[in-house]
Amino acid sequence: MDEVEDIDELGPVDWIVVEFPGSRFNGQIAPALLDLVERDLIRVLDLLVLKKDADGSFEAFELSDLEEGEIGELRGYESELAMLLSEEDVTSLAAAIEPGSSAGVLVWENTWAAPFASAVRRSGGQLVASGRIPIQALLGAIEADEKEEAAEDTEQLATREGET
Repeated sequence: MDEVEDIDELGPVDWIVVEFPGSRFNGQIAPALLDLVERDLIRVLDLLVLKKDADGSFEAFELSDLEEGEIGELRGYESELAMLLSEEDVTSLAAAIEPGSSAGVLVWENTWAAPFASAVRRSGGQLVASGRIPIQALLGAIEADEKEEAAEDTEQLATREGET
């Protein structure tokens, strides 16, 4: 398969920075990440750990630089990583974390979406917007909806009681 075909078969690529206040990064997320990879839902493209000192200075670590206890089973990804993040990217990401914290930076391909993304490209379509709704916003909307329903139920009950 040539390089152009490989690119055409890619799914959407996302990234996250997960902060661990007090630098309590212990690798417990590795099994959940491994599960997503084993089920072919994602493909890890880049993964590194940032540690930011109290004075704001930071260091970036590749998986080979870390102890097993810090990264758990994540070391198995090391040979497959594309190392997509530049030094400038890493500096920008480090600015997002609080001093005295560490963070995991993950870049992944959504392999589950690759067939759809490929079909869109082959049909001449292109992505013009994308977004993500934070979980906290979803929970807030659900809670507000539940409160509204409870208020309506109370109002209906009061109306029925007044009719009898």
